[in-house]
Amino acid sequence: MNKAIISCHQLAKSYQDGEEVIKVLVDINLEVNPGELIAIIGHSGCGKSTLLQLLAGLDHPTSGAVTILEDDINTLSETKRCKLRNQYLGFIYQFHHLLPEFSALENVAMPLLIRGDDPRDIKLKATILLEQVGLKDRLRHRLGQLSGGERQRVAIARALVGSPACILADEPTGNLDPYNAERVLSLFVQLQKQQQTAVIMVTHDANIAAHADRVLRLENGRLVAGTLRGN
Repeated sequence: MNKAIISCHQLAKSYQDGEEVIKVLVDINLEVNPGELIAIIGHSGCGKSTLLQLLAGLDHPTSGAVTILEDDINTLSETKRCKLRNQYLGFIYQFHHLLPEFSALENVAMPLLIRGDDPRDIKLKATILLEQVGLKDRLRHRLGQLSGGERQRVAIARALVGSPACILADEPTGNLDPYNAERVLSLFVQLQKQQQTAVIMVTHDANIAAHADRVLRLENGRLVAGTLRGN
């Protein structure tokens, strides 16, 4: 039986606004299996991004637990959490968060440099990923020389280059037009299946969620079985 990559149990997040307690997430239970692509859908502001932040250990829950390969991330020191994220997680955002002063190749190589991988392997791995996303002729280009779709493909290569156990994707094509969104996501899913990387992807777009193996909906702070109708 495969071990869950990420799981959370009775996860909750609330904020204090004066005398009022605002409950963003309530009693979230989730298990993500190896190679599984899960889409979490819901309207803007429902807490999807907050959930990703908690699953990555970038924010602390009000209550509940998050484990990554059986490590309870909220019991770890900040240093150990950072190391765990770098080793096991990849990230893709709506706005790519690439570094404009570096080339496409340097941006993709960055997670491996931070992790301390062998420099002899880093360039090769980054080059292979960029070739796989169709950017063989853009290795030395900086962001200003790339289109929006090309930048997002660089972001996908960066997320995959370290062979993470799971990728957390926050509206990964939300900044693209429908045509480029479909092209970029199809490419991402193809590579994700090849690497057998688990993915948790939040989106408000039913067409994007349709690529997932499993769809969940965030409603009133709770995760429920999802449907793509009426999203």
